[in-house]
Amino acid sequence: MSSISSDIKPKKHYEILDGLRGVAAILVVAFHIFEAFAGGNRFIQIINHGYLAVDFFFLLSGFVVAYAYDDRWGKMGQWEFYKRRLIRLQPMVILGMVIGALFYYFQASDILFPMIKEMEVWKVILTMVIGFTLLPIPPSMEIRGWGEMHPLNGPAWSLFFEYIANILYALIFRKFSNKIMSVFVLIFAGLLINYTVFGPKGDVIGGWSLNLAQMNVGFTRLLYPFFAGVLLCRLGKLIHVKNAFWVCAILITIVLSLPRFGDENSLWINGIYESICIIFIFPIIVAIGAGGEIKNEFSSKICKLLGDISYPIYITHYPLIYWFTAWIVDNKVTMENGYLEGIGVLLVSILLAFVCLKLYDEPVRNWLVKKFQNKKPVSA
Repeated sequence: MSSISSDIKPKKHYEILDGLRGVAAILVVAFHIFEAFAGGNRFIQIINHGYLAVDFFFLLSGFVVAYAYDDRWGKMGQWEFYKRRLIRLQPMVILGMVIGALFYYFQASDILFPMIKEMEVWKVILTMVIGFTLLPIPPSMEIRGWGEMHPLNGPAWSLFFEYIANILYALIFRKFSNKIMSVFVLIFAGLLINYTVFGPKGDVIGGWSLNLAQMNVGFTRLLYPFFAGVLLCRLGKLIHVKNAFWVCAILITIVLSLPRFGDENSLWINGIYESICIIFIFPIIVAIGAGGEIKNEFSSKICKLLGDISYPIYITHYPLIYWFTAWIVDNKVTMENGYLEGIGVLLVSILLAFVCLKLYDEPVRNWLVKKFQNKKPVSA
């Protein structure tokens, strides 16, 4: 995080929430690895609900943004807010697109990505440059064939919605009283339940394509958790338990790992589970994390490391997943024959994130903070 200006007193840092973000990010990588073996079949997927980590991230972001900025608008204008958020998030967006372009260009899969063999370099470069801005790629320009708004780095779709949430917060929602915010949060919860329980799929999977149906999924996933996080922070109803980090880490692991509920004829059962997770369980986990304390050096170091690498892991791991998935599909690799490679992908993702953090993200953010905010450097 960028450091705070000299005219604003530093606030307590929620180490546990940083650590939980890292736990969820690693589970996302594991989810995508198992997804490659499952061939997209959600009913046999291991770490089945790993995609709910995105909804957990939205909730965490809402909480942290409200905590960091709700009381600063008298000393900080909107452009300063946007600048801070861009400095925090945008450098890794750019690097993630560069890594995605390199992996895309040097990859070949006749089965999974047949478009790649005939792809011209200028189209890859154009897609990368547009990706730097996080503007969605229209379907007519999509170069992978999966319909992603960011075909070089699929998870960037959630950053696109994260930016939308920040803009909505700065322009509108920060001005609302808690009562009005509660009304909107209840409405957003109703929209979420309507989609997950009564919708066509019984889950919240989606949001990464530039079409009406997928944009509906994206906003449905964004609005409740982000602004519920803002409201949770404002209400200050935290839960104090011993060993809060480890309790929360176990809870989030269980929530994301449970198998899919119901079958093709009872999709609503899974929709109920996901609604309960997003609307109730995730806020409870955040309330426990924010209300807990780190009382030993080991847990503190773990939380810091996990927090530091959480965002780099999330935004750089998916180019490796494209390759890994193509290898599995092209060679018909089973989990029994490919689990060691899967472990390798997980470890390489963590290592890549750490290298990107130390050699790129922190130095670039330090430079940006000094140049555009005239503040102290970003802490290591």
